[in-house]
Amino acid sequence: MPELPEVETVRRGLAPTLNGALIGRVEARRPDLRFPFPDGFTRRIAGARVQSLDRRGKFLFAPLSTGDALIMHLGMTGRFTVTDTISRRPGQSVSDDDTDPRHDHVVFHLKTGAGEDALITYNDPRRFGFMDLVSYAEIEKSSHFKGMGPEPLSGAFTSDMFNAVLRGRSTPIKSALLDQHLVAGIGNIYACEALFRARISPKRRAASVAGRRGDRLHGAIIAVLSEAIEAGGSTLRDFAGADGALGYFQHRFDVYGREGEACTACAAPVRKLTQAGRSTFFCGRCQR
Repeated sequence: MPELPEVETVRRGLAPTLNGALIGRVEARRPDLRFPFPDGFTRRIAGARVQSLDRRGKFLFAPLSTGDALIMHLGMTGRFTVTDTISRRPGQSVSDDDTDPRHDHVVFHLKTGAGEDALITYNDPRRFGFMDLVSYAEIEKSSHFKGMGPEPLSGAFTSDMFNAVLRGRSTPIKSALLDQHLVAGIGNIYACEALFRARISPKRRAASVAGRRGDRLHGAIIAVLSEAIEAGGSTLRDFAGADGALGYFQHRFDVYGREGEACTACAAPVRKLTQAGRSTFFCGRCQR
């Protein structure tokens, strides 16, 4: 599932087209994705102007001129693509060549700020993504964002705040990092990579990390997420940016997906264990 760097990469790819665009009409080609579309979905969006395109954790959201906010989640295989209608040939799919147009489930017809027509298409073979409409004024109270932790690349994510939260956690630190109430947007990949950089065992209790280890982990989280965004995220199977470009951070993995391979720091074999149903990759020698 795309994590913060992948979702931020998509946001940056869509924003030049979506910011300030007028939504002419919306095609919802099925009644649901992971969940049914909200009542009046296409009617409530048609004619609205997109004020901005933002991200919260692993979610995209777009405040609309109507007072609603369009919330979007990519799930596991969701992908947005942008096409200008001028260059689109009759019968040509609006999706990239490596996507099946049968899975083009939502199409936004836009009039952009430059006065040009564009299409944004949401393609999702497994349909684990979803879209919702909520009042923008109440968005932080919505079921999607309520109780979500701070953005790790924001000023709210301080070392003191991070350590204070860790002191109250008895779960393994890897599991704590995946809790979106602690910090928003971190998933399995970047939790493994940040713990390796901080030289902290994923099995260590979160409360025991608070302090100097917590300071190291705080810095590692910021560094690994920033580098991953710069690299366009990580492409393991389905992820691609709005322009179809693949991410490249997977080529920099120190531990994730490298079971049995040599640790990049000490050459010991990278190990794998299962925590809360998720695969954890780590170096048993470097991480304590």
